[in-house]
Amino acid sequence: MQYSVVNYKTVKENSDFRIDAEYFHPVYLRDDLLVAKFQNMPLGEFAFITDGQHGYHEVDENSPISHLTAKNAKNWFADTENADKLAKWVDDKNKRSSLKEGDIILSTRGTVGFCSLVFQDVLPSNIDQDIARIAIKGKTCLPEFLLTYFNSQFGQDWIKRNISGMVQQGLSLQKVRTAPIPLFDNGFQKIIQKIILDSKKHIDNSKSLYAQAEQLLLSELGLLDWKPKHELAFVKNFSATQEAERFDAEYFQPKYEEIIEAVKKYKCGFDELGNLVKIKDKNFTPKDNEQYKYIELANISSNGEINGYTENFGNELPSRARHKVQKGDLIVSSIEGSLESIALLTEDWKNALCSTGFFAVNSDKINSETLLVLLKTKVGQLQLKKGCKGTILTAIGKDELSKIVLPKIDPKTQEEIKKKIAEMYETKKLSKSLLEIAKRGVEMAIEKDEQEAENWIKDKLSVGNIK
Repeated sequence: MQYSVVNYKTVKENSDFRIDAEYFHPVYLRDDLLVAKFQNMPLGEFAFITDGQHGYHEVDENSPISHLTAKNAKNWFADTENADKLAKWVDDKNKRSSLKEGDIILSTRGTVGFCSLVFQDVLPSNIDQDIARIAIKGKTCLPEFLLTYFNSQFGQDWIKRNISGMVQQGLSLQKVRTAPIPLFDNGFQKIIQKIILDSKKHIDNSKSLYAQAEQLLLSELGLLDWKPKHELAFVKNFSATQEAERFDAEYFQPKYEEIIEAVKKYKCGFDELGNLVKIKDKNFTPKDNEQYKYIELANISSNGEINGYTENFGNELPSRARHKVQKGDLIVSSIEGSLESIALLTEDWKNALCSTGFFAVNSDKINSETLLVLLKTKVGQLQLKKGCKGTILTAIGKDELSKIVLPKIDPKTQEEIKKKIAEMYETKKLSKSLLEIAKRGVEMAIEKDEQEAENWIKDKLSVGNIK
């Protein structure tokens, strides 16, 4: 059992008059003592802090302005993945929350504590009411250092400690403004800055590698410049609806036929997915007393990366954790709305399971890297969408998945794609390693001192042969 002894005077001095035991958890009190060794300054004294538009906002698909929410702040670097496009008038009326390069965004409602840095590649952007924009003024604290501090154990502990509310918990803007930030030596901050900027370069490089692989594939198929067109009216024979056992207009959109016909013209031939890959759909029953790594839809990013998992004993896993997967398997979402959630297991995962919302596939005719790119491009995405059906939950079944028409990609091209995708994953892995080094370096500086942390960072970079 853990407990803390706190003077009543200390409780009274707290501006929120918190008396709950959680607020005075021994870990938080330890953090206070360690951070107090440094000169501290409330965040609001050197940063402008605000949130986004409250209430109504208008989405405009033709606008260049992205509307960022909490999900766009979860991976250190702000992104525009699945972000709506915000009408220009909304951005014009809310310039205080219009983002600039070097800003930090922090999620303050829902999933609290996601923190990321804004770069030019996500601009122009604005935020919603559940995000705090932190615009640093002056050079007291570098944005990259503040980013790392908030993502460190100490920053996350402070955030968790100060969350409040009954129905929906959150972190108030005023509380964010009072966050005590330890002011480290400028030289140490610049070391952290360099590591963060290098990590971002590797992320950008990984995106470039994927784009190259995609271009290579689409060029091979002659589809590089092809764009699907949604038709409002077209004619189909009744016999076609009988054969397909479908009569909804969406299923017969001409764009689906166009992409299939384009694949069938490929010089090296084509075949149905069911003949090219093995679909692993047999349910596996996990053992009660054994631990498993469980991958669900929320753990897959749209760029084909597994960004997390839940580890638990078999009897504590949800009933949908029933598909066993291993290195080399490609997991493909079957749910409409998340069809881009496709990822490759690049490492050996002992006792790994994925949700029944995925299909797990592998093949000895098409390498997994090429299959990943195929299914994430318009070749696969249009056909996956075409096969979806249902009322409450719209999804594609095994039968429709098996009918997807795929090109038999030339082996030489497959190897080129495999090389680029493998390099992409390695680059992402290096980027994550750099972020972990920066985070642990800041934690070590607080726990011990900056010089020891600096020496540790240099050793880690040297061991990893990272320049």
